Amino acid sequence: MGCSCFSAKGHANGAHHAADGDSLRDINHFSYNELRSATDNFHSANKIGRGGFGTVYKGTLKSGRQVAVKTLSAQSKQGVREFLNEITIISKVRHPNLVELIGCCAQGTNRILVYEYVENNSLDRALLGPKDTNIKLDWGKRSVICLGIAQGLAFLHEELAPHIVHRDIKASNILLDKKFNPKIGDFGLAKLFPDNITHISTRIAGTTGYLAPEYALGGQLTMKADVYSFGVLIFEIISGKSSAKASWGGMQKLLLEWAWQLHEEGKLLELVDPEMEDFPEEEVIRYMKVAFFCTQAAASRRPLMSQVVDMLSRNIRLNEKLLSAPGFFQDSGGISGPTSSTKKSSADSISNQMSSVPVTITEVTPR
Repeated sequence: MGCSCFSAKGHANGAHHAADGDSLRDINHFSYNELRSATDNFHSANKIGRGGFGTVYKGTLKSGRQVAVKTLSAQSKQGVREFLNEITIISKVRHPNLVELIGCCAQGTNRILVYEYVENNSLDRALLGPKDTNIKLDWGKRSVICLGIAQGLAFLHEELAPHIVHRDIKASNILLDKKFNPKIGDFGLAKLFPDNITHISTRIAGTTGYLAPEYALGGQLTMKADVYSFGVLIFEIISGKSSAKASWGGMQKLLLEWAWQLHEEGKLLELVDPEMEDFPEEEVIRYMKVAFFCTQAAASRRPLMSQVVDMLSRNIRLNEKLLSAPGFFQDSGGISGPTSSTKKSSADSISNQMSSVPVTITEVTPR
């Protein structure tokens, strides 16, 4: 799942080249002591995030540049040179909606990544953090965030060669710059870690609500798993609520489950965050219907991210006849459908839809 994105034009002050070959010269190399100094010895007061791959600290380089320093806690399965080769490849990936990787440290057993510092922290904090943070997300900001994430994913999935599947799209992995443009973080490092690390980190973070059912249960990882997670994220952005909790709609319902119930009842607008006072109703409903297309139970029914960008950016009529109930994964009960807790006939129809998930998904699996 990865990491973030990066560049290596010019070297930050205090960084130095590795002396082990031309192939590694395009990325800045920091010593452990430089990064320890930049973060005040990785002081807890500088901690700005934590995930399955490690802890992130705010730091200031000797040049005065502010950075985000991520200490990787997961056990890498590669040696130093292989690690640096992977980082160098990732560092060439550049897009406005991807976090920039400035450099790294691979000294002794330390594996540390140095990213650009993104001013408004994570989307998770903006949506679900304390309300006294003075961050007010109107529809203009929220729609830009949705579209920007979609554009970043479309780039990873369809424009890069080899393609990158993120594997952990969620609000805490989306950072917001000073203009509230979204930047996807934590992508591109999948090869460095055991294949199960995503599942482990996702469960620890309590974000199983984002996991596509075919990925959570069968390990079928394709770009359509990212599409599913993105669909869930749209509902979070519009509702200001967490997909990790199963307590919405006055019942034990996941956010996606509750959204589908409201859709069936013709009450989708009840999902909208009350903090968002003025918004174009038709556009917001269209975004939510795009999210339903993204979260179809069968991966083959979900659109490509380039199609999602098109659906979000243009006022086009969506063919709702193609919509079926989304599928989702719960730790205790495996795959279910949104209305499975109500009527038996509904549960039967959901299980029939779930059985349509292909045994093998023919999407390219770019790893």
